[in-house]
Amino acid sequence: MSRLDYVIVLAAGEGTRMKSTTPKVLHAIAGQSLLGHVLTAVEALAPAEVRVVVGAGRSLVTEHLEEISPTAIAVVQEHRGGTGHAVQLALAGTEVKGTVLIVAGDTPLLSSATLSQLIAAHNEGGFSATVLTAELPDPTGYGRIVRTDNGDLLKIVEERDADEFERAIEEINSGVYVFDLSKLHRVINQLTDDNAQGELYLTQVIEIMQAEGDRVVPILTPDAVEILGINDRVQLAECAAIMRDQINDSFMRAGVTLVDPTTTWIDTKVKIAADVTIFPGTALFGSTAISEGATVGPRTTLIDCEVLANATVLESYCIGATIGEGASVGPFTYLRPGAVLGTKSRTGAFVEMKNATLGEGSKVPHLSYVGDATIGVGTNIGAATVFVNYDGEAKHHTEIGDHVRIGSDTMLIAPISIGDGAYTAAGSVITENVPAGAIGVGRARQRNVLGWVLRKRKGSPSAISAVAAEAAQAADASSEKGI
Repeated sequence: MSRLDYVIVLAAGEGTRMKSTTPKVLHAIAGQSLLGHVLTAVEALAPAEVRVVVGAGRSLVTEHLEEISPTAIAVVQEHRGGTGHAVQLALAGTEVKGTVLIVAGDTPLLSSATLSQLIAAHNEGGFSATVLTAELPDPTGYGRIVRTDNGDLLKIVEERDADEFERAIEEINSGVYVFDLSKLHRVINQLTDDNAQGELYLTQVIEIMQAEGDRVVPILTPDAVEILGINDRVQLAECAAIMRDQINDSFMRAGVTLVDPTTTWIDTKVKIAADVTIFPGTALFGSTAISEGATVGPRTTLIDCEVLANATVLESYCIGATIGEGASVGPFTYLRPGAVLGTKSRTGAFVEMKNATLGEGSKVPHLSYVGDATIGVGTNIGAATVFVNYDGEAKHHTEIGDHVRIGSDTMLIAPISIGDGAYTAAGSVITENVPAGAIGVGRARQRNVLGWVLRKRKGSPSAISAVAAEAAQAADASSEKGI
Protein backbone atom coordinates (compact mmCIF):
# COMPACT_ATOMS: atom_id res chain seq x y z
CA MET A 1 0.00 0.00 0.00
CA SER A 2 1.33 3.41 -0.95
CA ARG A 3 1.72 6.14 1.61
CA LEU A 4 -1.54 7.48 3.04
CA ASP A 5 -1.18 11.18 3.66
CA TYR A 6 -4.45 12.11 5.35
CA VAL A 7 -7.51 10.57 6.91
CA ILE A 8 -10.62 12.69 7.36
CA VAL A 9 -13.21 11.34 9.78
CA LEU A 10 -16.65 12.94 9.53
CA ALA A 11 -17.99 13.09 13.09
CA ALA A 12 -20.01 16.31 13.19
CA GLY A 13 -23.52 14.90 12.80
CA GLU A 14 -26.21 15.64 15.36
CA GLY A 15 -27.55 12.08 15.52
CA THR A 16 -31.05 13.25 16.38
CA ARG A 17 -32.52 9.78 15.89
CA MET A 18 -30.43 8.52 18.81
CA LYS A 19 -32.63 10.74 21.04
CA SER A 20 -29.70 11.29 23.37
CA THR A 21 -27.78 14.11 25.01
CA THR A 22 -24.64 12.14 24.18
CA PRO A 23 -23.18 12.89 20.72
CA LYS A 24 -23.82 9.95 18.42
CA VAL A 25 -20.16 9.10 17.81
CA LEU A 26 -19.58 8.80 21.56
CA HIS A 27 -22.07 5.98 22.03
CA ALA A 28 -20.12 2.81 22.70
CA ILE A 29 -20.10 -0.85 21.76
CA ALA A 30 -17.60 -3.50 22.90
CA GLY A 31 -15.85 -1.05 25.19
CA GLN A 32 -15.09 1.64 22.64
CA SER A 33 -16.96 4.64 21.29
CA LEU A 34 -18.11 4.48 17.68
CA LEU A 35 -15.47 7.09 16.91
CA GLY A 36 -12.88 5.03 18.78
CA HIS A 37 -13.56 1.98 16.62
CA VAL A 38 -13.18 4.01 13.44
CA LEU A 39 -9.94 5.61 14.63
CA THR A 40 -8.54 2.21 15.61
CA ALA A 41 -9.17 0.98 12.07
CA VAL A 42 -7.68 4.00 10.28
CA GLU A 43 -4.68 4.46 12.57
CA ALA A 44 -3.59 0.91 11.75
CA LEU A 45 -2.97 2.24 8.21
CA ALA A 46 -0.28 4.60 9.56
CA PRO A 47 -1.54 7.82 7.94
CA ALA A 48 0.64 10.88 8.20
CA GLU A 49 -2.22 12.87 9.74
CA VAL A 50 -5.76 12.25 10.96
CA ARG A 51 -8.34 15.04 10.98
CA VAL A 52 -11.69 14.63 12.69
CA VAL A 53 -14.52 17.00 11.82
CA VAL A 54 -16.56 17.76 14.94
CA GLY A 55 -19.78 19.70 15.30
CA ALA A 56 -22.66 18.52 17.47
CA GLY A 57 -21.45 18.21 21.07
CA ARG A 58 -18.03 19.24 19.88
CA SER A 59 -16.60 19.95 23.36
CA LEU A 60 -17.40 16.39 24.46
CA VAL A 61 -16.19 14.88 21.20
CA THR A 62 -12.97 16.93 21.25
CA GLU A 63 -12.28 15.95 24.86
CA HIS A 64 -12.81 12.29 24.00
CA LEU A 65 -10.62 12.63 20.92
CA GLU A 66 -7.76 14.03 22.99
CA GLU A 67 -8.07 11.03 25.30
CA ILE A 68 -8.14 8.26 22.69
CA SER A 69 -6.08 9.79 19.86
CA PRO A 70 -3.99 12.74 21.06
CA THR A 71 -2.30 13.25 17.68
CA ALA A 72 -5.56 13.59 15.76
CA ILE A 73 -6.58 17.12 14.80
CA ALA A 74 -10.12 18.32 15.52
CA VAL A 75 -11.70 20.47 12.79
CA VAL A 76 -14.78 22.38 13.92
CA GLN A 77 -17.84 22.61 11.69
CA GLU A 78 -19.79 25.44 13.29
CA HIS A 79 -23.03 24.91 11.38
CA ARG A 80 -24.54 21.98 9.55
CA GLY A 81 -23.49 22.38 5.95
CA GLY A 82 -23.29 18.78 4.76
CA THR A 83 -20.48 16.30 4.14
CA GLY A 84 -19.05 18.40 1.31
CA HIS A 85 -18.77 21.42 3.57
CA ALA A 86 -17.13 19.29 6.28
CA VAL A 87 -14.49 18.11 3.82
CA GLN A 88 -13.88 21.67 2.62
CA LEU A 89 -13.05 22.62 6.20
CA ALA A 90 -10.88 19.56 6.79
CA LEU A 91 -8.82 20.16 3.63
CA ALA A 92 -7.77 23.63 4.72
CA GLY A 93 -4.00 23.73 5.08
CA THR A 94 -3.38 20.23 3.69
CA GLU A 95 -0.84 19.42 1.02
CA VAL A 96 -2.04 19.72 -2.56
CA LYS A 97 -0.64 16.34 -3.57
CA GLY A 98 -1.04 12.94 -2.00
CA THR A 99 -3.82 10.54 -0.98
CA VAL A 100 -6.68 11.12 1.44
CA LEU A 101 -9.09 8.59 2.94
CA ILE A 102 -12.50 9.87 4.05
CA VAL A 103 -14.69 7.82 6.41
CA ALA A 104 -17.73 8.39 8.62
CA GLY A 105 -17.33 8.38 12.39
CA ASP A 106 -20.38 6.15 12.97
CA THR A 107 -19.22 3.00 11.12
CA PRO A 108 -17.62 0.90 13.89
CA LEU A 109 -17.45 -2.34 11.91
CA LEU A 110 -15.00 -1.03 9.30
CA SER A 111 -11.80 -3.07 9.33
CA SER A 112 -8.31 -1.87 8.60
CA ALA A 113 -7.89 -4.83 6.23
CA THR A 114 -10.75 -3.65 4.00
CA LEU A 115 -9.52 -0.06 4.07
CA SER A 116 -5.99 -1.18 3.23
CA GLN A 117 -7.25 -3.13 0.22
CA LEU A 118 -9.28 -0.14 -0.92
CA ILE A 119 -6.29 2.20 -0.75
CA ALA A 120 -4.08 -0.32 -2.54
CA ALA A 121 -6.61 -0.65 -5.37
CA HIS A 122 -6.84 3.12 -5.65
CA ASN A 123 -3.09 3.66 -5.77
CA GLU A 124 -2.40 0.78 -8.13
CA GLY A 125 -5.12 1.95 -10.52
CA GLY A 126 -4.04 5.59 -10.38
CA PHE A 127 -7.68 6.66 -10.02
CA SER A 128 -8.85 10.17 -9.19
CA ALA A 129 -11.32 8.74 -6.69
CA THR A 130 -12.28 5.32 -5.38
CA VAL A 131 -15.51 4.60 -3.52
CA LEU A 132 -16.21 1.58 -1.31
CA THR A 133 -19.65 0.18 -2.12
CA ALA A 134 -21.82 -2.70 -0.96
CA GLU A 135 -24.92 -4.52 -2.10
CA LEU A 136 -27.83 -4.67 0.32
CA PRO A 137 -31.13 -6.49 -0.18
CA ASP A 138 -32.77 -3.49 1.46
CA PRO A 139 -30.85 -0.33 0.49
CA THR A 140 -33.35 2.04 2.13
CA GLY A 141 -31.69 5.12 3.54
CA TYR A 142 -28.44 4.82 1.60
CA GLY A 143 -27.17 6.71 -1.42
CA ARG A 144 -27.36 4.61 -4.61
CA ILE A 145 -24.42 3.84 -6.89
CA VAL A 146 -25.06 4.62 -10.57
CA ARG A 147 -22.41 3.09 -12.81
CA THR A 148 -21.31 3.91 -16.35
CA ASP A 149 -21.48 1.31 -19.11
CA ASN A 150 -17.88 0.29 -18.43
CA GLY A 151 -18.51 -0.13 -14.71
CA ASP A 152 -16.98 3.10 -13.49
CA LEU A 153 -18.88 5.35 -11.12
CA LEU A 154 -21.16 7.85 -12.83
CA LYS A 155 -22.75 9.37 -9.76
CA ILE A 156 -24.03 8.75 -6.25
CA VAL A 157 -27.67 9.67 -5.69
CA GLU A 158 -28.97 10.30 -2.18
CA GLU A 159 -32.23 8.47 -1.58
CA ARG A 160 -34.25 11.64 -1.05
CA ASP A 161 -33.07 12.87 -4.47
CA ALA A 162 -33.38 9.53 -6.30
CA ASP A 163 -36.02 8.66 -8.90
CA GLU A 164 -37.90 5.34 -8.98
CA PHE A 165 -35.27 3.62 -11.14
CA GLU A 166 -32.40 4.77 -8.95
CA ARG A 167 -34.13 3.69 -5.74
CA ALA A 168 -34.36 0.15 -7.13
CA ILE A 169 -30.55 -0.07 -7.27
CA GLU A 170 -29.17 -2.35 -4.54
CA GLU A 171 -25.56 -1.16 -4.69
CA ILE A 172 -25.09 1.56 -2.12
CA ASN A 173 -22.50 4.11 -1.06
CA SER A 174 -20.61 3.17 2.09
CA GLY A 175 -19.44 6.71 2.75
CA VAL A 176 -15.81 5.56 2.44
CA TYR A 177 -13.73 7.34 -0.20
CA VAL A 178 -10.13 7.56 -1.34
CA PHE A 179 -9.19 10.66 -3.33
CA ASP A 180 -6.19 11.97 -5.15
CA LEU A 181 -5.63 15.14 -3.13
CA SER A 182 -4.79 17.34 -6.09
CA LYS A 183 -8.01 16.32 -7.87
CA LEU A 184 -10.10 16.76 -4.72
CA HIS A 185 -8.65 20.23 -4.08
CA ARG A 186 -9.51 21.17 -7.66
CA VAL A 187 -13.23 20.36 -7.42
CA ILE A 188 -14.20 20.62 -3.74
CA ASN A 189 -15.11 24.30 -4.00
CA GLN A 190 -17.35 23.69 -7.02
CA LEU A 191 -20.06 22.06 -4.90
CA THR A 192 -23.57 23.54 -4.86
CA ASP A 193 -26.45 23.13 -2.41
CA ASP A 194 -29.08 22.47 -5.08
CA ASN A 195 -30.62 19.41 -3.40
CA ALA A 196 -33.42 18.41 -1.05
CA GLN A 197 -31.40 19.21 2.07
CA GLY A 198 -29.84 22.45 0.84
CA GLU A 199 -26.41 21.12 1.84
CA LEU A 200 -23.08 20.53 0.13
CA TYR A 201 -22.87 16.82 -0.62
CA LEU A 202 -19.45 15.19 -0.90
CA THR A 203 -21.04 12.83 -3.40
CA GLN A 204 -21.35 15.71 -5.88
CA VAL A 205 -17.56 15.64 -6.17
CA ILE A 206 -17.93 12.32 -7.99
CA GLU A 207 -20.19 13.82 -10.64
CA ILE A 208 -17.88 16.79 -11.20
CA MET A 209 -14.79 14.56 -11.50
CA GLN A 210 -16.54 12.20 -13.90
CA ALA A 211 -17.78 15.07 -16.03
CA GLU A 212 -14.25 16.49 -16.21
CA GLY A 213 -12.85 13.18 -17.43
CA ASP A 214 -11.35 11.91 -14.19
CA ARG A 215 -11.66 8.20 -13.58
CA VAL A 216 -13.78 7.34 -10.55
CA VAL A 217 -14.11 3.66 -9.64
CA PRO A 218 -16.46 1.87 -7.24
CA ILE A 219 -14.96 -1.07 -5.32
CA LEU A 220 -17.58 -3.54 -4.10
CA THR A 221 -16.85 -4.98 -0.67
CA PRO A 222 -17.60 -8.70 -0.24
CA ASP A 223 -18.74 -8.07 3.34
CA ALA A 224 -21.57 -5.54 3.44
CA VAL A 225 -21.70 -5.77 7.23
CA GLU A 226 -18.58 -3.63 7.53
CA ILE A 227 -20.18 -0.52 6.10
CA LEU A 228 -23.21 -0.51 8.38
CA GLY A 229 -23.68 2.90 9.94
CA ILE A 230 -25.52 3.81 13.12
CA ASN A 231 -28.35 6.30 13.24
CA ASP A 232 -30.53 5.06 16.10
CA ARG A 233 -30.54 2.73 19.08
CA VAL A 234 -31.81 -0.20 17.05
CA GLN A 235 -28.84 -0.01 14.69
CA LEU A 236 -26.54 0.46 17.68
CA ALA A 237 -27.77 -2.83 19.15
CA GLU A 238 -27.52 -4.59 15.78
CA CYS A 239 -23.90 -3.52 15.31
CA ALA A 240 -23.09 -4.45 18.90
CA ALA A 241 -24.44 -7.97 18.31
CA ILE A 242 -22.42 -8.32 15.11
CA MET A 243 -19.25 -7.21 16.84
CA ARG A 244 -19.98 -9.52 19.78
CA ASP A 245 -20.20 -12.45 17.38
CA GLN A 246 -16.97 -11.44 15.62
CA ILE A 247 -15.07 -11.14 18.91
CA ASN A 248 -16.45 -14.40 20.27
CA ASP A 249 -15.69 -16.26 17.06
CA SER A 250 -12.09 -15.09 17.23
CA PHE A 251 -11.67 -16.27 20.84
CA MET A 252 -13.28 -19.65 20.22
CA ARG A 253 -10.99 -20.28 17.25
CA ALA A 254 -8.06 -19.40 19.52
CA GLY A 255 -8.97 -22.14 22.02
CA VAL A 256 -11.41 -20.46 24.41
CA THR A 257 -14.61 -22.31 25.32
CA LEU A 258 -17.70 -20.09 25.23
CA VAL A 259 -20.58 -22.26 26.35
CA ASP A 260 -23.17 -19.83 24.99
CA PRO A 261 -21.62 -17.18 22.70
CA THR A 262 -24.94 -15.36 22.25
CA THR A 263 -25.03 -14.39 25.94
CA THR A 264 -21.32 -13.70 26.32
CA TRP A 265 -20.18 -10.09 25.82
CA ILE A 266 -16.49 -9.32 25.52
CA ASP A 267 -14.86 -5.94 24.93
CA THR A 268 -12.26 -5.46 22.21
CA LYS A 269 -9.37 -4.94 24.66
CA VAL A 270 -10.03 -8.07 26.75
CA LYS A 271 -7.36 -10.79 26.64
CA ILE A 272 -8.21 -14.45 27.17
CA ALA A 273 -5.75 -17.35 27.05
CA ALA A 274 -6.44 -20.78 25.58
CA ASP A 275 -8.30 -23.37 27.65
CA VAL A 276 -10.36 -20.78 29.50
CA THR A 277 -14.04 -21.67 29.92
CA ILE A 278 -16.68 -18.93 29.92
CA PHE A 279 -20.20 -19.89 31.00
CA PRO A 280 -23.45 -18.17 29.87
CA GLY A 281 -24.44 -14.68 30.91
CA THR A 282 -20.88 -13.45 31.36
CA ALA A 283 -19.62 -9.96 30.48
CA LEU A 284 -15.92 -9.15 30.24
CA PHE A 285 -15.19 -5.44 30.00
CA GLY A 286 -12.29 -3.00 29.82
CA SER A 287 -8.76 -4.33 30.18
CA THR A 288 -9.74 -7.65 31.75
CA ALA A 289 -7.19 -10.44 31.22
CA ILE A 290 -7.83 -14.12 31.93
CA SER A 291 -5.07 -16.73 32.07
CA GLU A 292 -5.13 -20.34 30.95
CA GLY A 293 -7.37 -22.86 32.66
CA ALA A 294 -9.56 -20.31 34.42
CA THR A 295 -13.32 -20.69 34.61
CA VAL A 296 -15.62 -17.66 34.61
CA GLY A 297 -19.40 -17.58 35.00
CA PRO A 298 -22.21 -18.16 34.68
CA ARG A 299 -23.72 -14.70 35.21
CA THR A 300 -20.44 -12.96 36.01
CA THR A 301 -19.20 -9.47 35.21
CA LEU A 302 -15.50 -8.63 35.20
CA ILE A 303 -14.34 -5.04 34.60
CA ASP A 304 -10.60 -4.29 34.37
CA CYS A 305 -9.78 -7.48 36.26
CA GLU A 306 -6.89 -9.91 36.12
CA VAL A 307 -7.75 -13.59 36.57
CA LEU A 308 -4.73 -15.87 36.89
CA ALA A 309 -4.39 -19.49 35.83
CA ASN A 310 -6.94 -22.06 37.01
CA ALA A 311 -8.93 -19.57 39.07
CA THR A 312 -12.73 -19.81 39.27
CA VAL A 313 -15.15 -16.88 39.34
CA LEU A 314 -18.78 -17.94 39.78
CA GLU A 315 -21.83 -15.62 39.60
CA SER A 316 -19.96 -12.55 40.83
CA TYR A 317 -19.33 -8.90 40.03
CA CYS A 318 -15.71 -7.74 40.08
CA ILE A 319 -14.09 -4.46 39.11
CA GLY A 320 -10.40 -3.62 39.27
CA ALA A 321 -9.56 -6.85 41.10
CA THR A 322 -6.73 -9.36 40.83
CA ILE A 323 -7.71 -13.00 41.35
CA GLY A 324 -4.77 -15.26 42.04
CA GLU A 325 -3.80 -18.60 40.59
CA GLY A 326 -6.23 -21.32 41.61
CA ALA A 327 -8.30 -18.87 43.66
CA SER A 328 -12.06 -19.26 44.02
CA VAL A 329 -14.60 -16.43 43.92
CA GLY A 330 -18.35 -16.63 44.45
CA PRO A 331 -21.10 -17.19 44.16
CA PHE A 332 -22.44 -13.67 44.71
CA THR A 333 -19.11 -12.05 45.57
CA TYR A 334 -18.49 -8.34 44.99
CA LEU A 335 -14.81 -7.49 44.45
CA ARG A 336 -14.11 -3.76 44.22
CA PRO A 337 -10.99 -1.91 43.05
CA GLY A 338 -7.83 -2.91 44.86
CA ALA A 339 -9.03 -6.36 45.88
CA VAL A 340 -6.13 -8.81 45.46
CA LEU A 341 -6.66 -12.52 46.06
CA GLY A 342 -3.61 -14.71 46.58
CA THR A 343 -2.96 -18.18 45.24
CA LYS A 344 -5.67 -20.69 46.18
CA SER A 345 -7.48 -18.17 48.34
CA ARG A 346 -11.26 -18.01 48.50
CA THR A 347 -14.05 -15.46 48.79
CA GLY A 348 -17.55 -16.90 48.99
CA ALA A 349 -21.21 -16.01 49.05
CA PHE A 350 -22.17 -12.42 49.80
CA VAL A 351 -18.63 -11.26 50.48
CA GLU A 352 -17.52 -7.74 49.54
CA MET A 353 -13.86 -6.77 49.32
CA LYS A 354 -12.19 -3.49 48.40
CA ASN A 355 -8.61 -2.27 48.65
CA ALA A 356 -7.66 -5.44 50.48
CA THR A 357 -5.19 -8.27 49.99
CA LEU A 358 -6.08 -11.86 50.84
CA GLY A 359 -3.04 -14.08 51.35
CA GLU A 360 -2.30 -17.49 49.88
CA GLY A 361 -4.78 -20.12 51.00
CA SER A 362 -6.79 -17.68 53.11
CA LYS A 363 -10.58 -17.66 53.11
CA VAL A 364 -13.48 -15.28 53.53
CA PRO A 365 -16.21 -17.87 52.95
CA HIS A 366 -19.41 -15.90 53.42
CA LEU A 367 -21.41 -12.86 54.53
CA SER A 368 -18.49 -10.53 55.27
CA TYR A 369 -17.12 -7.10 54.37
CA VAL A 370 -13.35 -6.70 54.01
CA GLY A 371 -12.15 -3.17 53.33
CA ASP A 372 -8.72 -1.55 53.57
CA ALA A 373 -6.99 -4.64 54.92
CA THR A 374 -4.04 -6.97 54.54
CA ILE A 375 -4.67 -10.62 55.40
CA GLY A 376 -1.84 -13.11 55.66
CA VAL A 377 -1.59 -16.72 54.51
CA GLY A 378 -3.76 -19.58 55.74
CA THR A 379 -6.17 -17.30 57.60
CA ASN A 380 -9.92 -17.86 57.95
CA ILE A 381 -12.37 -15.01 58.34
CA GLY A 382 -15.59 -16.26 60.00
CA ALA A 383 -19.07 -15.57 58.68
CA ALA A 384 -20.57 -12.10 59.15
CA THR A 385 -17.24 -10.46 59.96
CA VAL A 386 -17.01 -6.73 59.25
CA PHE A 387 -13.78 -4.79 58.86
CA VAL A 388 -14.96 -1.46 60.26
CA ASN A 389 -12.64 0.78 58.27
CA TYR A 390 -14.47 4.14 58.23
CA ASP A 391 -14.82 6.45 61.22
CA GLY A 392 -17.01 8.97 59.42
CA GLU A 393 -14.09 11.07 58.22
CA ALA A 394 -11.25 8.78 57.17
CA LYS A 395 -10.55 5.19 56.17
CA HIS A 396 -8.26 3.08 58.36
CA HIS A 397 -6.27 -0.09 57.75
CA THR A 398 -6.53 -3.53 59.36
CA GLU A 399 -3.59 -5.93 59.47
CA ILE A 400 -4.33 -9.66 59.90
CA GLY A 401 -1.42 -12.07 60.26
CA ASP A 402 -0.85 -15.64 59.06
CA HIS A 403 -3.01 -18.57 60.18
CA VAL A 404 -5.40 -16.36 62.10
CA ARG A 405 -8.93 -17.48 62.98
CA ILE A 406 -11.48 -14.67 63.12
CA GLY A 407 -14.64 -15.89 64.84
CA SER A 408 -18.04 -15.41 63.24
CA ASP A 409 -19.74 -12.04 63.69
CA THR A 410 -16.56 -10.23 64.68
CA MET A 411 -16.32 -6.46 64.29
CA LEU A 412 -12.71 -5.35 63.65
CA ILE A 413 -12.51 -1.64 64.45
CA ALA A 414 -9.66 -0.19 62.38
CA PRO A 415 -6.88 0.74 62.71
CA ILE A 416 -6.03 -2.59 64.29
CA SER A 417 -3.63 -5.51 64.05
CA ILE A 418 -4.23 -9.21 64.68
CA GLY A 419 -0.99 -11.14 65.17
CA ASP A 420 0.05 -14.44 63.59
CA GLY A 421 -1.83 -17.47 64.87
CA ALA A 422 -4.25 -15.35 66.91
CA TYR A 423 -7.98 -15.97 67.37
CA THR A 424 -10.99 -13.77 68.04
CA ALA A 425 -14.04 -15.08 69.84
CA ALA A 426 -17.30 -15.18 67.89
CA GLY A 427 -19.46 -12.11 68.37
CA SER A 428 -16.58 -9.91 69.49
CA VAL A 429 -16.06 -6.22 68.89
CA ILE A 430 -12.27 -5.93 68.68
CA THR A 431 -10.98 -2.43 69.36
CA GLU A 432 -7.40 -3.23 70.44
CA ASN A 433 -4.55 -5.12 68.84
CA VAL A 434 -4.48 -8.88 69.45
CA PRO A 435 -0.94 -10.27 69.96
CA ALA A 436 0.31 -13.34 68.12
CA GLY A 437 -1.10 -16.55 69.58
CA ALA A 438 -3.67 -14.76 71.76
CA ILE A 439 -7.46 -14.83 71.57
CA GLY A 440 -9.28 -11.52 71.54
CA VAL A 441 -12.61 -11.50 73.34
CA GLY A 442 -14.62 -8.33 73.07
CA ARG A 443 -18.10 -9.14 74.30
CA ALA A 444 -20.08 -8.59 77.54
CA ARG A 445 -20.88 -11.47 79.93
CA GLN A 446 -24.31 -12.90 79.17
CA ARG A 447 -27.08 -12.16 81.70
CA ASN A 448 -30.49 -13.94 81.61
CA VAL A 449 -33.42 -11.98 83.09
CA LEU A 450 -35.88 -14.68 84.13
CA GLY A 451 -39.61 -14.10 83.58
CA TRP A 452 -39.08 -10.97 81.48
CA VAL A 453 -41.39 -12.10 78.65
CA LEU A 454 -44.23 -13.04 81.02
CA ARG A 455 -44.02 -9.59 82.64
CA LYS A 456 -43.37 -7.41 79.62
CA ARG A 457 -45.16 -9.34 76.85
CA LYS A 458 -48.08 -10.86 78.73
CA GLY A 459 -50.55 -12.62 76.43
CA SER A 460 -48.21 -12.55 73.41
CA PRO A 461 -47.44 -15.70 71.37
CA SER A 462 -43.99 -15.66 73.00
CA ALA A 463 -45.49 -15.56 76.47
CA ILE A 464 -47.94 -18.36 75.66
CA SER A 465 -45.08 -20.50 74.33
CA ALA A 466 -43.00 -19.77 77.41
CA VAL A 467 -45.86 -20.79 79.76
CA ALA A 468 -46.33 -24.01 77.77
CA ALA A 469 -42.61 -24.73 77.96
CA GLU A 470 -42.59 -24.18 81.73
CA ALA A 471 -45.58 -26.50 82.11
CA ALA A 472 -43.85 -29.17 80.03
CA GLN A 473 -40.69 -28.84 82.06
CA ALA A 474 -42.69 -29.17 85.30
CA ALA A 475 -44.45 -32.27 83.98
CA ASP A 476 -41.11 -33.83 83.02
CA ALA A 477 -39.71 -33.07 86.47
CA SER A 478 -42.72 -34.65 88.20
CA SER A 479 -42.42 -37.76 86.03
CA GLU A 480 -38.75 -38.16 86.94
CA LYS A 481 -39.67 -38.00 90.65
CA GLY A 482 -42.38 -40.64 90.15
CA ILE A 483 -45.19 -38.33 91.21
